[in-house]
Amino acid sequence: MAVRMELSRIFIREMTDMQIIELTEVDGDRTFPIVIGLPEAFAIERRLKGIDIPRPQTHDLLASVIGHLGGELKRIIVTDLVDGTFYAKLVVEQDGHDVEIDSRPSDAIALGVAESVPIYVAECVLAQTEADAASEFDMESDDELDFE
Repeated sequence: MAVRMELSRIFIREMTDMQIIELTEVDGDRTFPIVIGLPEAFAIERRLKGIDIPRPQTHDLLASVIGHLGGELKRIIVTDLVDGTFYAKLVVEQDGHDVEIDSRPSDAIALGVAESVPIYVAECVLAQTEADAASEFDMESDDELDFE
């Protein structure tokens, strides 16, 4: 089962390649951070603010292709987490059928954010990230105790 999330924050630090977007559960209190690249962070920010640029970038191009082929982006689903890498799918409706297209979550969100496309995260991915965060916390906690 997938949980409906929404983009709640973007952390952009231009001096590093690791930017963070944070998704928040729509009907709950869980949060879900994803580390993304600087170009994707800027694309998300630009599309959120409705800033037009003279030439289309990759996300603009893909949105145009989907529309010109008679499709409509219906939802984004973060489907899996393998070895620290998140996987996502774009769900595009075309001719009454859903077509699932593999995507990086950052690209999917950059594409969908301008149109307020719903974002979902698989429950198993949320559970895995919560477990990873808890074990990291425990490890840091143990490290602190070891140094005392």
